[in-house]
Amino acid sequence: MVSRVIPVESFDLVIFGATGDLAKRKIFPGLFRRFLAGQMPMDSQVVGAARSNLSQKNFNDLVENSIKSFTEINFKDDDLKNFLICLNYVQIDAIGSNGWNALKSALRPKKIRAFYFSVSPSLFGSLAERLHEHAITTENSRIVVEKPFGRDLATSKQLNAILAEHFSEKQIYRIDH
Repeated sequence: MVSRVIPVESFDLVIFGATGDLAKRKIFPGLFRRFLAGQMPMDSQVVGAARSNLSQKNFNDLVENSIKSFTEINFKDDDLKNFLICLNYVQIDAIGSNGWNALKSALRPKKIRAFYFSVSPSLFGSLAERLHEHAITTENSRIVVEKPFGRDLATSKQLNAILAEHFSEKQIYRIDH
């Protein structure tokens, strides 16, 4: 069976927790595979956001090592270099105020914005609140959250309520593995 490439519009994707294990093992290799398949337009941008104090070069090196370690397909060095051009990095405090203006400045107007919460579920609410507080999201924004979604039914409902204050249900994509 031949897979079909579904074209997408140019986008800005922010990955919160970009220096973490999930990002390194799954998210960056997966994005790179989509890039190789032609499903990620060249003018798209992936913004890594984490609390680590990294230079752009250090972040690119982290992503390059991630792809080389966890991507089980052959690729050309030029493909990797072209993918790395799409990257940006912002140091951010998920529960504080540092970095949010830099993130807002890094995002481009009139682009679809997606925010991947690759962090502890305890930070989901804080991230949603700060995205709203700093007017970073638009009507076309989406968030991606992964399970575990709360510690129990009560905390799950509480988290859903916080997300619903800032995003419509059609803007929230939940991943359950």
